[in-house]
Amino acid sequence: MKWIAICGSWRKINKKIEQDVRNSVRKIINAGEGIVTGGALNVDSIAADEALKLDPAAGRIKILLPTTLAIFTKDYFKRSAYGVITKEQAENLIAQLSRIQKINPSSIIENENNKIISKETYRARNSAIVEMSDGLMAFHANKSPGTQDTIDKARKKGIPGRVLTYTIE
Repeated sequence: MKWIAICGSWRKINKKIEQDVRNSVRKIINAGEGIVTGGALNVDSIAADEALKLDPAAGRIKILLPTTLAIFTKDYFKRSAYGVITKEQAENLIAQLSRIQKINPSSIIENENNKIISKETYRARNSAIVEMSDGLMAFHANKSPGTQDTIDKARKKGIPGRVLTYTIE
């Protein structure tokens, strides 16, 4: 089975990006392939949601976290307390990841070595996603540097991919 990395902005998306993510994931899963993503809000969580609809056993979903799920959870709730995201977004994301982990524990890949979440641990997670992937589907909104990091790493590795670019006001 081929594994296709799904990456994109966690900060800002629109209905067009959501529809493009869902359509792409449907094509990937229906072709018998799997997705690899990073467990963040928006593009990652939409991809996981769509994949679960088509693969309820979560056998074709791999979600790489920059830390353990427990540390990731604390960080997302801290972000909600600071107003970076809403409490509802944090709760929904953590519920989704916990549900996937319960359905198929091997679908959530935790990094036990990282004790904090930082730009560096997210970049390391991006590298791990690329290493596990045979292809890339990127949804690049507003020149997001994190998405660009993954695109650059995939190109350096020589994996085929497609990059859709968006500008959101």
